[in-house]
Amino acid sequence: MDQSIIDQIEKIVGKEGYSVDPAICYTYGFDASIFHNTPDMVVQPRTTEQVSEIMKVAYANKIPVTPRGAGTGLCGSAVPIKGGIVMAMQRMNKVKKVSVADLWVDVEAGCVYNDLNDELAKYGFFFPPSPGSAEACQIGGMVANNASGMRAVKYGATRDFVMGLTFVKADGEIVRCGTRTIKDSSGYQLARLLCGSEGTLGVITEVTLKLTTKPKKSASCLVAFNTVEDAGRCISAIIAKPLIPASCELMDSISITAVNKARGNPLPDAGALCIVEVDGETDEVIDRDLAIVDEVARGIGAVAVMPTKDKKLIAQWTDARKSVMTSLSALKPGCACVSLADDMGVSVSQVPEAVKAFQEIAAKYNVTIATYGHASDGNLHTKMVIDPLDKDEWERGVKAVDEIFDVCIELGGTVTGEHGVGISKAPNFMKERQSELSSIRAIKKAMDPENILNPGKLEQWEGSILRNLRYPCPDFM
Repeated sequence: MDQSIIDQIEKIVGKEGYSVDPAICYTYGFDASIFHNTPDMVVQPRTTEQVSEIMKVAYANKIPVTPRGAGTGLCGSAVPIKGGIVMAMQRMNKVKKVSVADLWVDVEAGCVYNDLNDELAKYGFFFPPSPGSAEACQIGGMVANNASGMRAVKYGATRDFVMGLTFVKADGEIVRCGTRTIKDSSGYQLARLLCGSEGTLGVITEVTLKLTTKPKKSASCLVAFNTVEDAGRCISAIIAKPLIPASCELMDSISITAVNKARGNPLPDAGALCIVEVDGETDEVIDRDLAIVDEVARGIGAVAVMPTKDKKLIAQWTDARKSVMTSLSALKPGCACVSLADDMGVSVSQVPEAVKAFQEIAAKYNVTIATYGHASDGNLHTKMVIDPLDKDEWERGVKAVDEIFDVCIELGGTVTGEHGVGISKAPNFMKERQSELSSIRAIKKAMDPENILNPGKLEQWEGSILRNLRYPCPDFM
């Protein structure tokens, strides 16, 4: 990085607000994906105005800028693939104002999800999307990826709660878009456009989120099946009853085995498990919904149905489900769980067909694939367990991934339900959105004419995803 650029940045954020130290820059070259690339500088602004001034410097010198939250993303969205500046937002972490009477909260982009909900709980409200990285992920990153999690089926994803936001354009212009009103039909919805843009259209600095009341009661039911197809049928049948659960998580036998091996058998052995959460305002509502889950599950052929209101047991089940990804790396000695294809979505009724196809593809390419996820909204995760130093396993894995995504697209689904596109899904994202690409590229060009905002991602990725890997596989270095 040219010293004159460093001097300009220092004038904006001070000595403590940036680093060009190689070790620190190397660290910010990762997110939670399989990719890595070291930036030239890490900048940590404290205000929207500082972000604006930084972007003016970057724009004038055509320096790539990659906005970054907590780095919990699994697709490479926050990896600075073209180098330049990483704009790390963790110092902008305040809950600025809670307006209960108006049902909104203003929050800075670097605020951690759990910290926001701790504040909202004081008023009896919450922000429901419930991502798996809730203890670390930041609101700006959630908006940029339209993140969600276990409770999306009942409450919606991040986009459904964004009323307005402030972002900084590539040239440094500050834009406030959206409103703080419950209804808004005023023209183009720029706030919605920024949701899911992954830092390619602007740097999100503040967000206005809609509030919703936190339910007073909840309970869960763990249901065991002999096959993952039966588990998928159960989920579809619960939704069709109709019953919209607060969440409904699916785990196949590989996921169950991995968690039990890594965490001391917190789950029953089964071909597949569903963990169904119901919530509401009274015990009568909870008991009614648990009875519906029991009836449906037994009608599908469940081998065990275990309802409970015990918060300790529910927390154990939830923790076990959230630990699937980390547990999978303990499944085979010398192997690691890698996020190649991990976040596809299909219609709820097509979950059984999809998971059956995933198993057949895994067998075809002789790769170990665990299937789990938020199946009540059709959002499935497939994690692959491979030897990261084995070129052949990587190549077979990518072939399997491409076929998995093809299945989802053929079923009318999507390559990403909540994690974003980044790098790992870029080729298949372009396949899914082929008829939209010219419009997507036109929007990108209009918003970022010099292509400095998170360049090289989404529709701009070219070639194989087997490069810039964080793993030292010699053939892909």
